[in-house]
Amino acid sequence: MLFQVGGQGTRPTFFEMAAAQQLPASLRAALTYSIGVLALRRPFFHRVLDYEDEFFSLLMLVLETHSLRTTDASFSESLYGLRRRGVNVKVKKEDSRSVSGDGIQHRGLAKHQKVLSVVFLVVLPYFKSKLHAIYNKEREVRLQASLWGDDNERFNDSEVYDVRGDLVPTRTLRVEASVRERVMNKFQKIVGACYPWLHASSEGLSFTYQLLYLLDATGFYSLGLQVIGVHVCRATGQELMDTSSRISKIRSHERERLRGPPWLKAIQGGILTCMYTMLDYAQTGLIAAVFFFKMMEWWYQSAEERMSAPTVYPPPPPPPPPKVAKEGIPLPPNRTICPLCSEKRANPSVVTVSGFVFCYTCIFKYVSQYKRCPITLMPANVDHIRRLFHDM
Repeated sequence: MLFQVGGQGTRPTFFEMAAAQQLPASLRAALTYSIGVLALRRPFFHRVLDYEDEFFSLLMLVLETHSLRTTDASFSESLYGLRRRGVNVKVKKEDSRSVSGDGIQHRGLAKHQKVLSVVFLVVLPYFKSKLHAIYNKEREVRLQASLWGDDNERFNDSEVYDVRGDLVPTRTLRVEASVRERVMNKFQKIVGACYPWLHASSEGLSFTYQLLYLLDATGFYSLGLQVIGVHVCRATGQELMDTSSRISKIRSHERERLRGPPWLKAIQGGILTCMYTMLDYAQTGLIAAVFFFKMMEWWYQSAEERMSAPTVYPPPPPPPPPKVAKEGIPLPPNRTICPLCSEKRANPSVVTVSGFVFCYTCIFKYVSQYKRCPITLMPANVDHIRRLFHDM
């Protein structure tokens, strides 16, 4: 089989890995929307939206650290029943424990692998988001400069007033610019020039690894996993059952490490218990809350669209054709013939009051003289003549 699509073996399918990778982005979008809805009633939440990157990175830092410590998997991977395993390619032939069919031995995550996992899961996406924001800002500045010209060129000879009302030339203000602003401007220009290449390289590497993973050519879904030396595997049934007991052992061990008088240990134990409870509620209730808000968004948006959508009526029937007057000029059997000159129409023009078409010179002379349509005898003037361009 060319690539794996079923759910057999410990190797996750491409679709499982893709769903686990896309979950943080969907989670961020849903949280941003939820906080935006709350900000309509509580303006305090606008401050959270102003620091959206920092808030979401801090939240994911707590969740990813806790998930890696307790389940050896990222937050999204643990929801899909996946686990991270360290890779050891150099395996002795007599050692057959935890060895896959391709001669790769899987083991638990080391401490440095957990730290690097947090770096690739939280720190690098945070910096990428900030660089993307700086690039968008620099691109807007360049676009405005291309449309309106450089601000330095537009205001070279302008003058401004300081707080005391003294006249200060802009050259003096530019000389007094701080070193930090100059460094930031240069940094933004460097980011604006380099970020597209970095982004294209990152996306190209991600696509390459995903394609190779889909074709079973590699066991690493991304470059980050290969740098860390980690394979993502399906958790066995026993591992899923032992997760709760493992979490309890870790928490008991942390309580035993507390030092100090009994009353201090009691306070520290209570704080740890509160933190663990909050983490448990965050892990179990975060996804449910996000799906709830997205469902409410869909529900209210659909209802609002139904209420605000205009009623669509069928188009009205076309008006009946104008009647030919008894005293008017009869219509020729050939529709391309002008009724006035009885020749093929040249520069066809229509009389808007009746809709009949004539030669422009013929109808202009007739309407200028008789002030009516020659067929229906309806009142008309030269302003009612319109040129038709269907033959050009």
